[in-house]
Amino acid sequence: METICRKMFHAGIQALRDSMSVLDPKAVAAAVEAIRKAKRIEIYGIGSSAPIAEDAHYRMLRIGLDAKAVTDSHIQAISASRTGPDVAVLTISHTGSTHETVVATQLAKEAGATTIALTNYARSPIQSHADVTLFTMARETMFRTEAMTSRIAQLCVIDTLIAALALADYERATTTLRETFDVLSLKRF
Repeated sequence: METICRKMFHAGIQALRDSMSVLDPKAVAAAVEAIRKAKRIEIYGIGSSAPIAEDAHYRMLRIGLDAKAVTDSHIQAISASRTGPDVAVLTISHTGSTHETVVATQLAKEAGATTIALTNYARSPIQSHADVTLFTMARETMFRTEAMTSRIAQLCVIDTLIAALALADYERATTTLRETFDVLSLKRF
């Protein structure tokens, strides 16, 4: 058990180190600018990327952004086709080659949305439909049942985006965080 613990933590730490080395601050800045300019943000993820999309949605709501996560492939296609120039789409896909998310990103781009892809692979189909690409570098083992280290890296990139977005509009973000904290406090004993 000690070996399993050590190996799993080491894999997560290595994914964070590797991802930090490939994450381009200029691409992060471009993603932040696109999201800030948008009236609405749509976040797409399927499979193990779906919980990351949900987390990004929650975090964006907490700082006052009009965001929604779409994790059903049919709704993604419909929603993407109904976007436009005032929408930013953030697609999360470890492989960048999941058919549903690639198609949704393509539809959003064709509809005029600014598209941002968060992926692990430099040569993935999703990039041809992305205005901005954010890279992670997470090595999965052949024994994985679900992406594990990639989720840690993706969450850290989402944390980076949220921090940059909050700092870019600090007053609104902190005010909204306080207000949403107060609302959520009603759910605690």
